Amino acid sequence: MKKTLIPALLASALLAATPSLSFAQAAPAAAAAQQGQASKAVMDASTRILTSLQQRRTEFRANPAVLRDFINSELNKTFDRDYAARLVLGVHGRGASDADVKLFADAMADNLMQRYGSALLEIQGKPTFRLKSESPLPGNRGVRVSTELIRAGSEPTPVDYLMRNVNGQWKIFDVMIEGISYVQTFKTQFDAPLRQKSIQQVATELRNGSMQAGQAPRGK
Repeated sequence: MKKTLIPALLASALLAATPSLSFAQAAPAAAAAQQGQASKAVMDASTRILTSLQQRRTEFRANPAVLRDFINSELNKTFDRDYAARLVLGVHGRGASDADVKLFADAMADNLMQRYGSALLEIQGKPTFRLKSESPLPGNRGVRVSTELIRAGSEPTPVDYLMRNVNGQWKIFDVMIEGISYVQTFKTQFDAPLRQKSIQQVATELRNGSMQAGQAPRGK
């Protein structure tokens, strides 16, 4: 159950913080007014997306293409793919072109969602997110929005979103579930393949399924 739940929660978490609130670049005097905006975006969107998954469960189960379209639409609004991909690539991404980073980012996100997107439909009951806190990240990198996923009959699951403001919208660049970082997990996984292969080769293997995000490469 745990092995299935955590990837499903990761897929859910990546969807559940759509930056529905936007605002102009604030002057320093107005910075305090922005406090809480990321949290509100997380809570508003998580409620909307979980409700959609519950109400459209039959439709999504009957038509996986509709579920994929829903996931892709929300993910494009929610997740700062390219910035997260550069963090995952680490030293291997130094000097990489924007095109290569985007290729890797899209392949990794699509691979993850294709494998675990349907697991979102298997979360039983009516789960909700409860806001715990919002705090600034060191170095003015953005904010951490700490929440708990509440499910009947289960202990609350801590889910933290690391977010930054991108052209007036709050976007996720990392998700931590029970303290496990999306970025660090995949940075560790892809280190060895990227020492042996180019970014384009790794992206191609993610696309064709010979490498899976969240699993050791075949033959390892």
